[in-house]
Amino acid sequence: MGAETSEFRQLFTSQFIPDGTKEQADWFNELQRRTTSPESAVRYYETVGNIDVTDEAGRVVAPTLVMHVRGDAVVPIEAGREMAAGIRGARFVALQGKNHLILEHEPAAERFFEEIKLFLAE
Repeated sequence: MGAETSEFRQLFTSQFIPDGTKEQADWFNELQRRTTSPESAVRYYETVGNIDVTDEAGRVVAPTLVMHVRGDAVVPIEAGREMAAGIRGARFVALQGKNHLILEHEPAAERFFEEIKLFLAE
């Protein structure tokens, strides 16, 4: 998000990976600095915040697995539950944790990959 806006990058980092280590937070801050500008970040959030696929969810006719982290500060778990409820036959899995971005070596990561394997085996 640009070198001049380190406090904004840190704000996003603290929301996306609140349980991240210092090294993970530093990596995510640097990723943001290198990959976007403050203007692009604002445009992205304005656009994403206005997308509503609720009416389209009922048209999905494919096996669907929706996973969501319980303590996600970026997107509330209710949004994941609602998405799954709107898709016929979807399976919803709540994962433990707070991170929006699931990090390696946290309990949610192991469960995430286990659920994917189970889903693909069905």
